[in-house]
Formats: sequence, C-alpha cells, structure tokens
Amino acid sequence: MAEAERIIGTPDVEGPDEAAAPDERPKGGRRIAVLFAVALFAYLLDLGSKMLVVAKLEHHEPIQLVGDLLELNAIRNPGAAFGMGEAFTVIFTMIAATVIAVIFRLARKLYSLPWAIALGLLLGGALGNLTDRIFRSPGVFEGAVVDFIAPAHFAVFNLADSSIVCGGFLIVILSFRGLDPDGTVHKD
Repeated sequence: MAEAERIIGTPDVEGPDEAAAPDERPKGGRRIAVLFAVALFAYLLDLGSKMLVVAKLEHHEPIQLVGDLLELNAIRNPGAAFGMGEAFTVIFTMIAATVIAVIFRLARKLYSLPWAIALGLLLGGALGNLTDRIFRSPGVFEGAVVDFIAPAHFAVFNLADSSIVCGGFLIVILSFRGLDPDGTVHKD
C-alpha cells in the first residue's frame, strides 16, 4: 500500500516526531525578512527625502507647514540632537556602525515580529544617518547629517531620526511587556 501511495503522489504517513518537527520550528527567516524590509523602507524613505530636500530646499527660505509650529528648514548637522557634540562626528559615526553590527548579530536569534519591526526601524534610521556621515561633506566619517523637519522650540531632525526614535520607543514597550527578541515572554 505504501508503494502505491508513493507512485500516485500521496505522501507516506510519518511518525509523530517527524510530522511535528516542522510545526515546532520557529520561523525566524520570516522575521529576519521583515526586519530587512522595514529597514530598507525606512532607509529609502530617509534617503529620498534628503535628496529632495538638498535639491529643492537647501539654500532657500524655510517652508511653513503649520504656521509657526512646524516648518521645513534644511540644515546640515555635524553633531547630534539639538546640535550637541559637533566636534564628535567621528564618534557618532562609530556609534551608528556599532548599532548596525549589533542588530545584524541579534537578527540571528530573532523570532518576534514586533522586535523585527522595531529593529528594522532602528536599522533603517541608523543606516540613513550613517550614509550622511560617510558620504556628505566635509568628508568621509565627518559628514554632516541633513536635517529638515523643524518643529517650533525643538531640534531640527530628519526621517532617519524619526525611525530611530520610533524603533527605540517600540523596544522600550516590548521590554516592559516582557517580550524578548527570541519570542519568549517573561514576567519579572
């Protein structure tokens, strides 16, 4: 009978261990794909917005979006938020590269969809600002980041910064809820 089932294409009945094994395996490959898809989306959105800002807004008057509350104003920022640390551009570059390396290392153990999204946002944002630090003037690893979203009485930022903040915020929420990147839930 088993021979007849093989000939007509019906699979053999497997033992309980063999049948359950594929269902029990975590599907980490899908989570890694989500991580990289989110990262690519965030990176390309940031890169495209910066290209548009440099081409159309830089060296022009700011564009008012919401009265005096929000405007688009192209600036080059060699430092961090609020223009702090302008002398430490190389250090910010190394920090971004380290964050990227840690995310790649963590991705191997990733089995949580929310963590994949959070890390993807963080990765895309870090890559966006790292691209500026490497390729924009004044030079390699010393480049100034293009910032353009300017709320009143706050730092001027870009979409990479927004992606990093959203990813970080999501990571904090996931950590408080006890969800680990490997998909396990713990209660402290």
